[in-house]
Amino acid sequence: MGEAYFGGRPRQGVTLLVPFDGSDLAEAALVRATEFGTVMDEDVLAVSVIPKNNAKYARERGWLDPEAEYDGAAVVSSLHQQVTDLCPNADFRHAFVGRYAPSGAIARRVRAMAKDEDASMVFVGSENAGHLVTAVSSVGGSIAADDSYDVVIVRDRHPAKTASLREASPHRRSKSDFYAPD
Repeated sequence: MGEAYFGGRPRQGVTLLVPFDGSDLAEAALVRATEFGTVMDEDVLAVSVIPKNNAKYARERGWLDPEAEYDGAAVVSSLHQQVTDLCPNADFRHAFVGRYAPSGAIARRVRAMAKDEDASMVFVGSENAGHLVTAVSSVGGSIAADDSYDVVIVRDRHPAKTASLREASPHRRSKSDFYAPD
């Protein structure tokens, strides 16, 4: 893996992981994971993989102002702020990769983070991650292909209905709707 990430040892107990790049679909995936986390009483972790010293990449994703010089700390701060603005209870970790890292290297880093965190579910915001044929450059498709965790693919940018999820949770009811003894 090279350099250390997460600022130390992996945390135990995080089960819902969201690759987060700040896009609308990544935001929707984070909101959905947080809704599931509330219902399932699980922690949520947003992870961002950032190419080092690649100002063009950072500007294209809105991580830096159009004329700003590359500043890794500013990029991390921007992504972290976006995560906490959306879901204040979500944790945030980041990793840096090489300046011109291909999408496969970014996906491998996210998969390693999911493994290190022992994630049981990964929420991927992607328009094409769940299609039968995915683009070779799709980070989401590569993450979704890993079988060490369940994958929730979020294709809709609009948040789900939190109240509906809470109401459907078996943790909120005294007995199951599927089996009611006579």
